[in-house]
Amino acid sequence: MRVILKTRPRKKPHVPIEAEGIIPQNFLRKNDLSVYEGNRERHLEDLFFVTVEGPAVSPDQVEVILTGDTGRIKRVGEYMNAGRIIIEGDIGMHCGNFMSAGEIIVRGNADAWLGREMRGGRILCEGNAGDYCGAGYRGEKRGMRGGTVEVMGNAGDFVAEYLSGGEVIVHGDCGDLPGVEMRGGTLVIGGNCSRPCGNMTGGTCMVLGDPGELLPSFRRNGSTEAEFGGKKFRMAVFRGDVANRGKGTLLVREDLKSSRP
Repeated sequence: MRVILKTRPRKKPHVPIEAEGIIPQNFLRKNDLSVYEGNRERHLEDLFFVTVEGPAVSPDQVEVILTGDTGRIKRVGEYMNAGRIIIEGDIGMHCGNFMSAGEIIVRGNADAWLGREMRGGRILCEGNAGDYCGAGYRGEKRGMRGGTVEVMGNAGDFVAEYLSGGEVIVHGDCGDLPGVEMRGGTLVIGGNCSRPCGNMTGGTCMVLGDPGELLPSFRRNGSTEAEFGGKKFRMAVFRGDVANRGKGTLLVREDLKSSRP
């Protein structure tokens, strides 16, 4: 089954749409789906032109395609457990919250909290991602626990905060404090960042660009070789964050100049 949702013109296009109901499993049901435009509940058909092509007997056979002015749509794919969502443009905050299986593809940019507290599945963002990509929400001590988030462009601050499992891959630059409070999992940063992995207690982070000034609570522990994108790199190995009795591993590319000691 293919479900195509094309946004209708709106009088107030800057009002966000809360659309946690847009997940493949919900389109197997016969009851009407609703979303919120600001604080007003709307039928799905009030805000989208809906086209359904073909049958499905299980959620993994459902593909949902969002097209049009999608940058203000929030919480798409929340609690998704099967199937595929393809977003042809940008997407709003909290895409893929608590996702446990399936696939989300974002052709444009994603706003903050992409893959928040994700459990499984795969998210591919072909553009840039905002702050808190793959992170835990405020007050939560565990962020992503499984699955993969891959960002082909850049990402903002606090990427993979409280990462506990799974994999976050950013091909471009990250902002400040990526991997802060990491407990497990893998974070790969293809470009530059600032102050990675503060208070880290587990997991592995690999930085292929300039990490800026490393926190002084990491200890150098030799060198190793790592592979990314089909290429091999010589990496300096740091253990830490020893200020929190950390046993995490921070790998930093050796052949780049940086402000680290």
